[in-house]
Amino acid sequence: MDNKNFREKAHELVDWIADYYEEIRDYPVKPDVEPGEILASLPDEPPRNGEPFDQLFSDFKNAIVPGMTHWQHPRFMGYFPANTSYPSLLAEFLTAGLGAQCMSWLTSPAATELEEQVMEWLRRMIDLPEDMEGVIQDTASTSTLVALLMAREKVSNFDINENGYDSLESPLVIYTSEQTHSSIEKDAKIAGFGRRNVRKVGVDGNYAMDANQLQSAIREDRHRGNTPCCVVATLGTTGSTAIDPLDNISRICQEEGLWLHVDAAFAGTALLLPEKRDMIQGIESVDSFVFNPHKWMFTNFDCSAFFVKDTDHLRRVFSILPEYLKTGEDDNVKNYRDWGIQLGRRFRALKLWFVIRSFGVEGLRRRIRDHLEWTGDIRKKIENDPQFELLAPAPFNLLCFRLNPEANNDFKANELEEEEKRINRLNRELLNTIQEEGYAFLTHTTLDGKYTLRMVIGQTYVSRQDALDVWEYIRDKGKKLL
Repeated sequence: MDNKNFREKAHELVDWIADYYEEIRDYPVKPDVEPGEILASLPDEPPRNGEPFDQLFSDFKNAIVPGMTHWQHPRFMGYFPANTSYPSLLAEFLTAGLGAQCMSWLTSPAATELEEQVMEWLRRMIDLPEDMEGVIQDTASTSTLVALLMAREKVSNFDINENGYDSLESPLVIYTSEQTHSSIEKDAKIAGFGRRNVRKVGVDGNYAMDANQLQSAIREDRHRGNTPCCVVATLGTTGSTAIDPLDNISRICQEEGLWLHVDAAFAGTALLLPEKRDMIQGIESVDSFVFNPHKWMFTNFDCSAFFVKDTDHLRRVFSILPEYLKTGEDDNVKNYRDWGIQLGRRFRALKLWFVIRSFGVEGLRRRIRDHLEWTGDIRKKIENDPQFELLAPAPFNLLCFRLNPEANNDFKANELEEEEKRINRLNRELLNTIQEEGYAFLTHTTLDGKYTLRMVIGQTYVSRQDALDVWEYIRDKGKKLL
């Protein structure tokens, strides 16, 4: 492919993407395919000779697109969104065209300094303390792994970095809510803490961490001769978007000398709204904080905003400086290769810059407030429908509910367990019906043993009508099941 051909085909691709977004409501959100069906349609061997782009593009449209789950569909309301937007798409195109490897200032001065400025913008936009600095990681899982490694080296005075875990006299312990994201446990395995040294603290009636139970767990570990190391608090848990009491948790961490990391991967975007900042009371005592603009801030995956107080400590944990990486500017610049796990780094700051400048802070706030308002509208409908019940508070734009025509009936103790099993089966069947038909996409969780439907109203181009249509669709399917 030469430059002339590239120019022509690039225009075709842009036209296809624009058409895709215009027509996306006509697509089923979930494809009607069986496991292995796409694989069976692909050739077993690679082509011996190059094929024309027109053939590639045709196969993309005919073999790949019909097998895609459409995350940018306005009726995709499962998991948490992995949003994009037009300005973010254009920035990704430019990033791919530049093809830069942004590991150090020298390898891409503009990429480094843009990241520095954009992260300072973000810090101010969500009202984090002035003594925190940010860096872009790929995902919150990576950001939290970085935080755990920092906590590990703080408590061991960098002994583990140098000598490994053999030098420890007692296990290091991590504390988090039983509702926390699975990445905490995974990161604990990767970082060498071990799963059995992750304490899952109990929750209150709103599924937020119980600070009193946290305090007791820390004291019990000290009594056993273990070494409490780190607490991971969550603002917006995956199951129900519960908000851990950061002010109480931060006080305990200060008293006990523990590292405090805050996982606000999804809900951190809500901090753009001044009225949502009550949830970060106590943030002054936090050591590290993460949220993902690639979830609810309309920025292409991947883009995780990780903030820390002690950047010298961060660099010391990760810095390795072989001769071939040394440059004459090292003492005067930020080399973000030393701020995380990866040596090679994508130019992620560009898409964040495009999004913030295109929407503006007020434009971002308007869209987030819309999502919160529409969530409130559907919440009222659920609460007023006698055949459905809300199962958790909805502080953001996630609704946790289930079909339960017997919600107002009293059952004897011996009848209640069987009734719960029946209601769980009913809701599992309801979700399977929704997924199979492909009109909308929801996911589930389990709260207090109850099979719970999750509906997230947060896609970039979702409308109030989309939310109402999906609710009426769910309601209709539920009534047909009954």
